[in-house]
Amino acid sequence: MAKKPEKKDNKKDKKEKKDKKDKKNKKKKDKKKKSKKDEDSPAQTVSREETPEDSLSPVGLADMPDLREGDEEPHAPGHQQSDIHFPGDQKPPKKKGMLKKKAYEKELRRLQIELVKLQEWIKHKKLRVVVIFEGRDAAGKGGVIKRITQCLNPRSARVVALGVPTEREKTQWYFQRYVPHLPAAGEMVLFDRSWYNRAGVEHVMGFCTEEEYWEFMRSCPEFERMLVRSGIILIKYWFSVSDKEQEKRFMARLDDRTKRWKLSPMDVDARSRWVEYSKAKDVMMKYTDIKQAPWYVVNADVKRKARLNCIAHLLGQIPYEDLTPDRVELPPRQTNEGYIRPPFEEQTFVPEIY
Repeated sequence: MAKKPEKKDNKKDKKEKKDKKDKKNKKKKDKKKKSKKDEDSPAQTVSREETPEDSLSPVGLADMPDLREGDEEPHAPGHQQSDIHFPGDQKPPKKKGMLKKKAYEKELRRLQIELVKLQEWIKHKKLRVVVIFEGRDAAGKGGVIKRITQCLNPRSARVVALGVPTEREKTQWYFQRYVPHLPAAGEMVLFDRSWYNRAGVEHVMGFCTEEEYWEFMRSCPEFERMLVRSGIILIKYWFSVSDKEQEKRFMARLDDRTKRWKLSPMDVDARSRWVEYSKAKDVMMKYTDIKQAPWYVVNADVKRKARLNCIAHLLGQIPYEDLTPDRVELPPRQTNEGYIRPPFEEQTFVPEIY
């Protein structure tokens, strides 16, 4: 007889637990509904139908820092900052951290289509474009250059990555070895490191004298102004990476056999000279950040974002129009009128091991 009250108490406890559980579930549902409403609000929704991939406007970065306040000289030709347009005339929200691969590849594809349009415009208008990529070791310069040139014609979009100067080149005027690589009409040249080696690695590692270093600081702005006056569009990017991120990329190169060649003895030595390189960069910016050819700094800690930001900004530096060739009708294939192919045995084929 004493067990019956216990059963009633158990039932009461179970009922109370169930009521609490129902209340919690209800609160979770309400939160989900509220967050869904915020996501579907018209202020943040972009209609996919209104922005087909091939009709999007070129994207640039409007809020790049201007380090040349008070300099009233005009910009170089082609340095007009074009208006920036995003799908639905809205700027995408800035998010910290990684960019999802699917979203990155979609936006990269769109920007690469715009790069093809830019290439056709450069050829049509016979423009001469030089883009300089400088920055710390493992900052991601090569990755951006690779994505820019991936869909372009290598005959009109060339990459210049010079090695160590020869003994003969060391006796030349410093800029002389770079001049032959400057573009002709209708060409775009991408310098993977450039004459700024003297302001960075050569100065820090002691490969040039103090006199040669300061002569470069005097001559470089005049040299670049001369290029701009001749009609060349000169765009300069500095890729900025934190010491923590650089260390992470160095370790990744050590672990990957296909990337170990990127880690040269010079790169290893540079690790112990981080502050010296920082000071050299600051002096370089002070003397060479001119109005006709300003430096644009790319935050390169997140590779995918750095690539998209740099390409988008590059597209915004040269106003262009869409000159993509129209689709052509392929003629019918020629009919076989008595042609006999030579026997396979008479030809040397690559072994089919796969």
